[in-house]
Amino acid sequence: MAGRLLLLDTASLYYRAFFGIPDSLTAPDGTVVNALRGMIDFTATLIGRDDAPEAVVACWDDDWRPQWRVDLVPSYKTQRLAEGSPTDGTGVEETPDLLAPQVPLIAEVLGLAGLAVIGAPEAEADDVIGTLAHRWDGPVDVVTGDRDLFQLVDDARPVRVLYTARGVAQLDTVDAAWIRAKYGIEPASYVDYAVMRGDASDGLPGVAGIGEKTAATLVNEFGGLDDILAAAQDEDSSIKPRPRASLLASRDYVAAARTVVAVRTDLDVEVPSRPASPDREALLAFGERWGVAGPVERLLAQL
Repeated sequence: MAGRLLLLDTASLYYRAFFGIPDSLTAPDGTVVNALRGMIDFTATLIGRDDAPEAVVACWDDDWRPQWRVDLVPSYKTQRLAEGSPTDGTGVEETPDLLAPQVPLIAEVLGLAGLAVIGAPEAEADDVIGTLAHRWDGPVDVVTGDRDLFQLVDDARPVRVLYTARGVAQLDTVDAAWIRAKYGIEPASYVDYAVMRGDASDGLPGVAGIGEKTAATLVNEFGGLDDILAAAQDEDSSIKPRPRASLLASRDYVAAARTVVAVRTDLDVEVPSRPASPDREALLAFGERWGVAGPVERLLAQL
């Protein structure tokens, strides 16, 4: 069995850094570097944990809103579109003006550090994470602030999520017991549960009138969405009239949304090996140029 694989939901981390660190941090040329600095520090912290990884991948959104997901659920991530952007899969994500110039710098510094930066055509970082977690022959840690990735949790392999809701310094280790305590369901039921509950942050309305409690009750009593819909059609089942009517009215949405919510595990991406050696001189020069010398030195120390 291979050692531990650390998968970074990169955009989730650099957005957290951007909004959590003052934008008064600038490079010598005046460029704001708060997200860059935070991403370097986050990466150093994560690599330096006691359960050090054998391989690290910064998973990338090559396509933040794939057309095939938009075709299934047109409202998918529409609230994140830049003003005036088309609503199909070619739409541009609204990105803060001070963050946009930092994103390529983040990719550059991770590459100089010898870490794999991996995306895939027509796929989100979540899909890269799902594929690598599925194919890695060893334990996997997924670092993210996105609840959708809870669907990957599997104690048997093991795959766990290091959840950043309270910050990278106070990660919640999400395993099956954590999900049971939080939502009252098994990880294998998370996609079905999330489809019914919905997620406003992703433009997924869910099934009207079904919140977290009812969704958990349904998956625990009946199983997957097909079984839940079959029970909704059975007037003798225990489903109450209001959720029954909502489920029957939402059959087309449910069928589409479960494909949208489920992360892919079949991308054509290379399973990583151990990190390459960092380009020490180039990294130090990068740190000086962009005013992040201290974080770069901390990252080098952990590498």
